[in-house]
Amino acid sequence: MNRPFIAENTQERERLIALVERLTDEELRLSLDAGRTIAAALAHLAFWDQWSLVRLRRWKQSGVTASPVDMDAINDTFLPFGLSLEPRIAAQLAVSSAQAVDEELAVISDGLIRAIENLGGRFRLYRSIHRKMHLDEIEAVIQRRRSTT
Repeated sequence: MNRPFIAENTQERERLIALVERLTDEELRLSLDAGRTIAAALAHLAFWDQWSLVRLRRWKQSGVTASPVDMDAINDTFLPFGLSLEPRIAAQLAVSSAQAVDEELAVISDGLIRAIENLGGRFRLYRSIHRKMHLDEIEAVIQRRRSTT
């Protein structure tokens, strides 16, 4: 079975790793919108990759089921936790969580892939979509800051 999500996930994971390696501690504390910092956005990425990893493992055991999730409520609930993490720890969690879920996705069965695809929405297999969105946001803030200093 063709697995293009593996290459796309790898590309955005490598981009994440490179970003985390070059971000300073000061930059990790920079503000984004909605009361977030760069570190909190990275913690957010870590959370959702961990969520995906746990869900994949459960689906392997019990089969794929759709479950309604109020993502906005979860994101708002998680924000204080993400903000409370030491910024470098949040960055490291983003990397380790991305690596863990990508490793799991790389070895799932064709049957599990088909069952996940049947739920609709590419984001369950393409973790790259979520990463790209937030990495673009973070890189834009960093680029604006560096161009004004």
